[in-house]
Amino acid sequence: MKSTFIALSAAVIAIGVVGMNKPDYIKNAMRSLSLMDAEEPVTLSPRLAQQPDRSASAPVFREIKRSARPVLDTVVTAATAATVDESALRYFASRGDTARLQAEISRLKALYPDWVPPKDPLAVPQNEDKQLETMWDLYAQARYAEVRKAIAERQVAEPAWKPPADLIDRLTVAEARTRLVNASDLKQYETVVRIGSETPSLLTCSEVDVLWRVAEAFFNTDKAQRATDAYAYILNNCQNAAERLATVQKAAALLPAKSVEDLLAKEKTAPDGTMEFDSIRDDLARRFVAEANADGKLVVPPQYLSRVERLAETGGLASDALLLGWYYLPRADMEAAEKWFRKARDKEDTASASQGLALTLIDRNDQLAAEDTMYRWRDDSKDAKAVYLAATANLLALEPPVAIPADILKRIAAEVIKSRDASTAQQFGWYARALNQPQTALQWFRTALGWKLDDEPSAYGLAVTYQQLDDLKGLSEIQRLWAGRSERIAKVGEVEEPDTARRQVPVVNETVVVRQQERTIAASREPDYARSEQVTATRPRRTVSVDRGCKSTINPQTLAPEAALTRGWCLMERNRPMEAAAAFEVGMLGSSAKTREDAAYGQSLAYLRAGLSSKAAVSAIKAPQSRKRAFELQQAILADKAVAAFDAGRAREALLVLDQLKQLGPERTDLLSLRGYAYLRMKRYADARRVFEALASIGNRDGQRGLGILYQIFNDKD
Repeated sequence: MKSTFIALSAAVIAIGVVGMNKPDYIKNAMRSLSLMDAEEPVTLSPRLAQQPDRSASAPVFREIKRSARPVLDTVVTAATAATVDESALRYFASRGDTARLQAEISRLKALYPDWVPPKDPLAVPQNEDKQLETMWDLYAQARYAEVRKAIAERQVAEPAWKPPADLIDRLTVAEARTRLVNASDLKQYETVVRIGSETPSLLTCSEVDVLWRVAEAFFNTDKAQRATDAYAYILNNCQNAAERLATVQKAAALLPAKSVEDLLAKEKTAPDGTMEFDSIRDDLARRFVAEANADGKLVVPPQYLSRVERLAETGGLASDALLLGWYYLPRADMEAAEKWFRKARDKEDTASASQGLALTLIDRNDQLAAEDTMYRWRDDSKDAKAVYLAATANLLALEPPVAIPADILKRIAAEVIKSRDASTAQQFGWYARALNQPQTALQWFRTALGWKLDDEPSAYGLAVTYQQLDDLKGLSEIQRLWAGRSERIAKVGEVEEPDTARRQVPVVNETVVVRQQERTIAASREPDYARSEQVTATRPRRTVSVDRGCKSTINPQTLAPEAALTRGWCLMERNRPMEAAAAFEVGMLGSSAKTREDAAYGQSLAYLRAGLSSKAAVSAIKAPQSRKRAFELQQAILADKAVAAFDAGRAREALLVLDQLKQLGPERTDLLSLRGYAYLRMKRYADARRVFEALASIGNRDGQRGLGILYQIFNDKD
């Protein structure tokens, strides 16, 4: 073991013995000891200020107790011994442990300045004490508890025997190191700091790993400056090149960019003229930009941003351009974001690059290009799917409507049916109305409602289309179903509704939409457990005209919170949930508690509509909600999770969520149907039959279909 602190203490004693002619290692020992023993930084006198700054890192040890004095007393006693104990020297040499051998030579030279190391440590007479030799052997194997046991047993057998002070000192420090490392691994940071304070001999350049762990402990106990000081201590005093480089890397993983920049200023110039930290500066710049991407409030220092931009321009890595794209996007610099996403995509067309580019295209209302950009990557992830569907919904919602190529319409419709996306299905309905295809519009609105029964805009679309077709029975039925839930549906037919279909629009091949209508009808043969009543979350009243309030795409961060809240509800009316969520986020910055509550509530609904139940749950707790709203949101979030689990093939998980939901109140018909199909997937046929029979008894189509499936299953077995 390296008994560094004993060596340092002995160096202090040696000063009084040999006067001012001190070797370098004694000077270094003095400097390290003074750093460990320091409590507060001192103000340098003008004369001292001209000397190298050797105490800049002292604050890291402010919390380290003055525990050096008892150890010094022990060393003084050892230094007065008549002979030099070379048994440990021979022991490490016999084991081939060169590291410990050199540490022992340094220790003895510090204790006894006149001592000359033997040319052949193996020639040192062998320790005739076999029991002591066994103790050293156990120590070398880090079996410290067994060493303690052997010492205790021998003291019982030989009361007059005393273990060598050197062995006890080494053992004590080794045990402290083990405890400190274990506490660090278990993230018990207060314990790490305490053990470090009790064992200052561990806080030296020979124990850099311990210093790293203490620095991490300081950082995680809200003492970031002490952590910085610990890393600075290593760079000021320790010479191992690999450890110095690793110190900067570890510091960069914890500390803010400014603190890391201060540490980088301590780098040394190599003999070939290069700077020792040049090899990691590029990676540090990348890390700072990546951290800022995860936290939109962080600002990357210009020199690091410029470094990454230079790498992106001159290097071959698409990832560098991608980092910059995601840095500029949330900061609303869409021009820069688009530039870097395009560069990244030119080098390597990835889902992330395409997704970022599509978001910039959506922002500048180039929805057709956004759809084309994301089509290839639409199934890469949930986020990729959400961006693709947002582009399609926005494309169909453009006013005035644009001519969409037939093949694009066809693939959008196919994707909508596959994804069961109510938002784009609803926009297909409005698009068909704009092309004066009311029958096709009816099919899309019905499909959207089948997938999302609380989709009021689709119900409103049905109502105005029934009126257009003079289908008074259909209009009356939809008004009955939405009585008390939608004022504008109730008023359809009372006054003439503005109809976008009367405007002149480009001609689009009608057969494309008709084919998608047929696909929709075919898709409706799937279990439509989501086709009955659902919880309809209430929202605050708004005075903004739906048709005129949010047609254009703007950055909600440019709005006041109250205006952003109003825009969020407007976007929800137009079924643009992802844009609504961004607007509600700004609304949560409002000074009024009511504004913040409404914004958090609205964002939860927006994420639910987009199928992002996890995000909806997070939004629901961003501001306190009334008991009624909290209950509604909890039900809606659980229902969404159950449907998502079922759609993903996780029937067991769907049942667990349904059981949770059932505790909140009677099980809705659509969710009871979902339960039946979940039982069916798990081959729990008796449970499935019980559910389907209950549904069929009230004339529910899903119940009848489920019984038919069970009949077919058992007939096939026969």
